[in-house]
Amino acid sequence: MCSHFIILSSSYSAGERIALDFTDFSKDIISIIKRIKQECGEDVSISTHGINADDKTWEGVKRADPFFQDVRLIENVDEFIRIIKQDRILSGTDIAKYILCVVGNCTHLKLEKLVYFCYADYICGTGKKLFKDKIFAYKLGPVVESVYQQYKSYGKETIDDTDENFIPQRKERRLSSRSRILFSEDGVQKMVSIITTLKKYGHLTASRLVELTHSENSPWSHYDSTQPHQEMEDEIVKKYHSNESL
Repeated sequence: MCSHFIILSSSYSAGERIALDFTDFSKDIISIIKRIKQECGEDVSISTHGINADDKTWEGVKRADPFFQDVRLIENVDEFIRIIKQDRILSGTDIAKYILCVVGNCTHLKLEKLVYFCYADYICGTGKKLFKDKIFAYKLGPVVESVYQQYKSYGKETIDDTDENFIPQRKERRLSSRSRILFSEDGVQKMVSIITTLKKYGHLTASRLVELTHSENSPWSHYDSTQPHQEMEDEIVKKYHSNESL
């Protein structure tokens, strides 16, 4: 019989749970947990488990408890931290996928504007970025780089939520996209902000959202949208976003 101490987390980019497994209790496991939280954030989602198995192997753990059957064992702490940190940073498409689940089907134009408003509201409320992507000033308003690349092929058509990039079941998609946001750094704060923004703007048409971004002295108005690659700066968004808000 062998005792195992397991630290469990998730890799949303890989779509799987990951674990560290310790059978050598001479290691300072408390310090390892503190290091994970220090490098990944105090609010990082990890859990700990103790289990007795018939040997020291990970296969033995899976035989002892089916709960760990689909968990991928990570060989060292550095790699475990690297995987988690990668998933703690959101992209614009992470927000877009959640919006499609909550607001329902919408055009690429409306989706772009809702993702932008989520970003602008969050950075104005917290001073922090909601996601890592760059935002550009296009003719019809702010455009998020990753969202444009993901959904530009739809043109003016409604984005089909049966797209192969989505899990078919709407409820599962919503839970998955929501969990992805909650797992990110300051995830609860981000989720609350996104929900508040969608309640305020989610019912508006694409044309009305464009009108708001084109308001006098809006962040977008400070760029020449006829020129390519006009990246919108966070300081401009923070300074002028109130002029495009409802």
